[in-house]
Amino acid sequence: MKRTFSLEIFPPKRTSPIETIYRTLDGLRSTQPDFISVTYGAGGSQNAGNTLDIVSKVQNEYQIPAVAHLPGLHLSKDEVVQILERFSNAGVRDILALRGDPVDGAPMPGDFPYAADLIRFIKGIGDFHVNAACYPETHPSAVSEADDLRHLKEKVDAGAERLITQLFFDNDKFYRFRDITDALGIQVPIEAGIMPVTNKKQIERMVSICRVHLPKKFVRLIDRFGDNPVAMRDAGIAYAVNQIVDLLIAGVSGIHLYTMNNPYVAQEIYTRVVTLIRA
Repeated sequence: MKRTFSLEIFPPKRTSPIETIYRTLDGLRSTQPDFISVTYGAGGSQNAGNTLDIVSKVQNEYQIPAVAHLPGLHLSKDEVVQILERFSNAGVRDILALRGDPVDGAPMPGDFPYAADLIRFIKGIGDFHVNAACYPETHPSAVSEADDLRHLKEKVDAGAERLITQLFFDNDKFYRFRDITDALGIQVPIEAGIMPVTNKKQIERMVSICRVHLPKKFVRLIDRFGDNPVAMRDAGIAYAVNQIVDLLIAGVSGIHLYTMNNPYVAQEIYTRVVTLIRA
């Protein structure tokens, strides 16, 4: 099975022109990713606009396979059909189906309370390749690890063909997760999600949102370089590279790099590991 290397980008803020993301893509093109995934704002079908524009550009102008994120929690079946038609018309048939996070004031039609419901619906209405998310350290809202794993198995049984993990900084957490999923009969490829941390505020925010474990080595890195932006950037790149090398040695199916729309960081990491990824 071919090992994959992929990237995640997100649409610019509403206060920024959409052209800013194309400058990012120009910088990322040299990493030759197997695909680029594009995140999607929550709260209704109107938020599909920027994602549609970007995935269409990635797929058709940059000639890189595009994966469109689609969170279903605040969407009705009719809205999902309309969004999928727009993606399909743009030549994009690769979807990352997500439950998504609750948004205050956003409609809750109840059609897709879980990602598995959305996956099952997508597979039933069209010829789409569906990806799903997974959480080596358990989803923050899950009542237990066992419950989270049960939902993950439901996603795969519903038709998810590839899993992409939430970010993590301790590879042992990923290896344990991979052993458990294998024991559960989950045989689809699992891409390891890696986020290079390049500033102290970024990691503080990620820990509060994702509740990921920080190994002692990583904590020492932040303590030592956190107040020096350039040193922290370079140390974060080095840490991510070491993570990726260890994962590749262990036979990971793929690496999914959360770029934070930073081409420099992505290029630096790719340059250091490209021969290993493509070996």
